Amino acid sequence: MLPESIELIIVTPERQLLRETVVEVTLPGAEGCLGILPGHAPLITELGIGELTYRAKGVGEAVHLAIISGFAEVLGDKVTVLAETAERPEEIDIARAEEAKKRAEQRLAAAASDPTVDWDRAAIALQRSLVRIQVAGKRRSARVSS
Repeated sequence: MLPESIELIIVTPERQLLRETVVEVTLPGAEGCLGILPGHAPLITELGIGELTYRAKGVGEAVHLAIISGFAEVLGDKVTVLAETAERPEEIDIARAEEAKKRAEQRLAAAASDPTVDWDRAAIALQRSLVRIQVAGKRRSARVSS
């Protein structure tokens, strides 16, 4: 018989962000999104930069987190996320993320004519800032709809 829920644990080098019983998780895998339900086949995967969502047991609304790289271990009844960075929407400084986005876009534009600009690093910085802005926006839309 399959379990009805999954224990979701999210840890960063600084803290344990979350330990909660959930009914589904969507992870930002390095090669695309992974949907995890109770009883999922065991796996270990690399995480990319993206949005992790989950639904807590007994709650219909999804919770959104920004995840910046790491690894996840999936077992039938437990998902452990070891992330470089993980942030709740209310923890994200939108002004700082917007400024980081602007700087990354400027570096990418300069990369065409300046060979000293690290294009890969600028592209990753842009992706990180966009994910933070996207997840922070989930907080705003939740307040508006309430």
